Amino acid sequence: MMKTLSSGNCTLSVPAKNSYRMVVLGASRVGKSSIVSRFLNGRFEDQYTPTIEDFHRKVYNIRGDMYQLDILDTSGNHPFPAMRRLSILTGDVFILVFSLDNRESFDEVKRLQKQILEVKSCLKNKTKEAAELPMVICGNKNDHGELCRQVPTTEAELLVSGDENCAYFEVSAKKNTNVDEMFYVLFSMAKLPHEMSPALHRKISVQYGDAFHPRPFCMRRVKDMDAYGMVSPFARRPSVNSDLKYIKAKVLREGQARERDKCTIQ
Repeated sequence: MMKTLSSGNCTLSVPAKNSYRMVVLGASRVGKSSIVSRFLNGRFEDQYTPTIEDFHRKVYNIRGDMYQLDILDTSGNHPFPAMRRLSILTGDVFILVFSLDNRESFDEVKRLQKQILEVKSCLKNKTKEAAELPMVICGNKNDHGELCRQVPTTEAELLVSGDENCAYFEVSAKKNTNVDEMFYVLFSMAKLPHEMSPALHRKISVQYGDAFHPRPFCMRRVKDMDAYGMVSPFARRPSVNSDLKYIKAKVLREGQARERDKCTIQ
């Protein structure tokens, strides 16, 4: 099954198995959107704008294979608990962000981690999935110094201890400290290409979107690259109905597969 995307004058076909959703969760004013901005365009915005829910899409061509990463930057206020639950159900990889100088935001991350594990366990029981749950706990604003710190490193590390699919990083979106390393580890845990991390691919703007077409590349500087990525400027979040259908189809598909297994004739 292929997903077809339009970008500029180029129609892109991404295999469904190469399409992933990254969900970014955390309290308000901890820097979720700043981390996403660093990932997408390498910039930091000084002005704070409250996020309701932002959706972004990045498309990659890595050694000739197409990948799609949808990024859901959620609200810190969680005005719609059902929407947050749906976001968790459809997420493949997670980033939970707190501020090192805000104890309450750390407590919120602990609640979110518990909720994700509970929601995903419920879905796994219905689908009998064997997939793991790649997750990064991210302590942002480590540029504020030790005097402002309210969350000890040792306490935060306890959230990931004993789980090889969960890692902890202290970062600064403002100074761009440890951000690339965090994404590199997250994608490694998810068994995605390392080149999806910001520092390991050529960034191409939409005007060069034709470079993603499977025909021979017409640009020499693109032709010689093994990995490059492009942010889709017109990406729209799938509707709630689409997400619900996706979850329903996933459960039904796995259920039918189990029935077929039961009916196997030896």
